Amino acid sequence: MPDLSSIFSADASLTLSSLPRGAQPLVMADLARATTQRAVFIAPDDAAMRSVAEAARFFAPEIEVLEFPAWDCLPYDRASPALSVSAARLSALFRMQRPSSSSQLVVTTANAVLQRVLTPFRIRESVREFKPGTTIGHESLAALLTRQGYSRTDTVIDHGEFAVRGSIVDIFPSSLDEGLRLDFFGDELESLRLFDPSTQRSTGRLQDHLLLPASEALIDDESIKRFRSRYRELFGANATQDPLYEAVSDGRRLAGMEHWLPLFEEKLATLFDHLGKDDVVVMDAGAVGAAEERLNDIADYHNQRERIASEMSGSYRPLDKTALYLCENEFKKALASTKAHKASVFAEPEGPKTLDFGFKAARDFSPERARGDNIYEAAAKHFSTVTKSGKKALFAAYSTGSRARIASIIDEAGAPSVVAESWQEAQGLAAKGKIAAM
Repeated sequence: MPDLSSIFSADASLTLSSLPRGAQPLVMADLARATTQRAVFIAPDDAAMRSVAEAARFFAPEIEVLEFPAWDCLPYDRASPALSVSAARLSALFRMQRPSSSSQLVVTTANAVLQRVLTPFRIRESVREFKPGTTIGHESLAALLTRQGYSRTDTVIDHGEFAVRGSIVDIFPSSLDEGLRLDFFGDELESLRLFDPSTQRSTGRLQDHLLLPASEALIDDESIKRFRSRYRELFGANATQDPLYEAVSDGRRLAGMEHWLPLFEEKLATLFDHLGKDDVVVMDAGAVGAAEERLNDIADYHNQRERIASEMSGSYRPLDKTALYLCENEFKKALASTKAHKASVFAEPEGPKTLDFGFKAARDFSPERARGDNIYEAAAKHFSTVTKSGKKALFAAYSTGSRARIASIIDEAGAPSVVAESWQEAQGLAAKGKIAAM
């Protein structure tokens, strides 16, 4: 593996060649450990993002891995993003601003970085951490929850609701599968408990909780005023009869209102605005094509909505493409300003702008399978050869059950293997000349 310090000291973007998908989590974890700031990886899609994040947690359990997904709804849709998605996004943005005692790796997607987000100040203003000893008045807490998008009810039974019952405040946060019960003594928080909304009975305790907004579209007096003014300015006085305008004017939430987020906020930022100047950004080569496809999709969806709006007045009034999304030039400038490096699966000669990591694809037993040979005997022979040559022999399985089963079969085929419970243990076993199963 090349010296990672050359990545940190690079004056321009580099190509990180011979870096296949399976090796990306390992390299990104090493980058996160080596940097004093954080490492950022841009994956082509959600599946690749989750794969890198999960593997990085396995390779480096000591680092903090943050996932920043894109909305799970189409551009200019009538549906809102899922509460869990909004919670993950807001949590990641907040934790990126909070000083961390451990190394930090942020994993995101091309779709996510192409969309504008709340500013760092707005995130700090809207997210609150609760733990015993926190002091806050009930009226101040109710105002905070209302601003975060929670609805006040008598009894909390669904996500996005809260209730004040004397010294107890019940909340169903967007980031939890159960309700959160805050027990106060005066204005001081004494305990945090989980409860089952169907029975209202407590089920456990928490040491602390990061209370996130129920939506990225925050509704308060100022944001409602901004929305009303800008909506009329963009779409005319006749637009005041639109269901969206009426709902926001009444302080009510409407499905899909997040797609008009720029009208609620004084200004929006990008994910790049939340990064530090020394953060290391790596973009999968496939994410470049994914970003181009996403930009084309945004344009197509916008054109469709424009056409429908002209045919059916007042049915849907879309914002300009650049209001919520970055244009191609903005995206390229953002990548250039962060010196985003490109991870490529292909081998390229090393040079001033290329670092070759030398990773190769794992042994493929398709020829043996085509001939009808015993795959496990072929694998055992290969592992034995690798071990005798002084190299580390490791193989990974999809689950603990399949790992134990394959290890047992390979062991019977003549290549003694040992099950490892962690990446560190697997490395140690392989270094001793043993075949490690992960």
